[in-house]
Amino acid sequence: MEKQQVETLKRILANKQQCIGIIVHTNPDGDAIGSSLGLYRFLKVFDYPDVHVIAPNDYASFLHWIPGNDQVTVATKNEDKAQQVIAGAGILFCLDFNGFGRTEQLANALSDSKAVKVMIDHHPQPEDGFDIVFSDTNASSTAELVYELITSIHDEDAIDTLTAQCIYAGIVTDTGSFSYGCNNPRTYEIVARLIEKGVDGEKIHRLLFSKYTESRMRLLGYCLSERLVVMPEFQAAYIHLTKKDLATYNYITGDTEGVVNYAMNIEGIRLAALFTEEDDHVKVSLRSTGNMDVNLLARQHFNGGGHKNAAGGKSFQDMNNTLRAFVSLVKKGI
Repeated sequence: MEKQQVETLKRILANKQQCIGIIVHTNPDGDAIGSSLGLYRFLKVFDYPDVHVIAPNDYASFLHWIPGNDQVTVATKNEDKAQQVIAGAGILFCLDFNGFGRTEQLANALSDSKAVKVMIDHHPQPEDGFDIVFSDTNASSTAELVYELITSIHDEDAIDTLTAQCIYAGIVTDTGSFSYGCNNPRTYEIVARLIEKGVDGEKIHRLLFSKYTESRMRLLGYCLSERLVVMPEFQAAYIHLTKKDLATYNYITGDTEGVVNYAMNIEGIRLAALFTEEDDHVKVSLRSTGNMDVNLLARQHFNGGGHKNAAGGKSFQDMNNTLRAFVSLVKKGI
């Protein structure tokens, strides 16, 4: 953490009576929710009375156990409150995204807000518009950066068991249970500190990865048996799901989380994609290994972005044309 930035933030946080908003990106994942609730918990423990976490839309039910989840305002369910918090805040923490557009319907309100905007994020190519920036692409997760920020503002005693659980959930989800994006000793040092704080890693793993519904498991089986296409000559594989497919298997938010990784796990595959049909677009999830840059692919072709080996975006063509475009890119060597 840059010392000058931390000191600036500490001065701003001296006013405990101001409204503080913590904003995450659309379709929030475990890192977004874990990091935001970890920061929320820290601020509440230190007696900030007016703190709010805002998510643009709903998120997977397997994240709802994270401490403080009942305090999250989902904008699609309570748009008025979300807009009021953003408009009235003295500080807006923007977590796990580095451009206002990643919050979709909240983007204009964020841009127009007079609040001090603090970005905490680990994605590449941050955009302008933030007043204080904590950005580190080498961090495993935004949750890891929240840990670093809290301990820079105070010390490790500022992190209690519940805060530690939130941060741990963010780290473990954004690294796929420490299987990618975590080749940094500091990540494991932080995890060790969190376990010392009382985190039960085995229990949290069960809560995150072993609470699937029967419908979700059957949807996964359908993905692998009926919707998986492998292009071994191009070291690529993809899965697609239509709205009809989702309805057949009683889809709820979060049911396709991690499905793209099954395509990625096939031996010899360097590029994997999941295409999910939604009301007005096709959601695109991309994964890769080595030097295959899916962040660039998402930015150039699918109105999105992310990390070098994990990114996402949207296609505004129908499913058939989206798949044709993807296959054409693969055959051209992208």
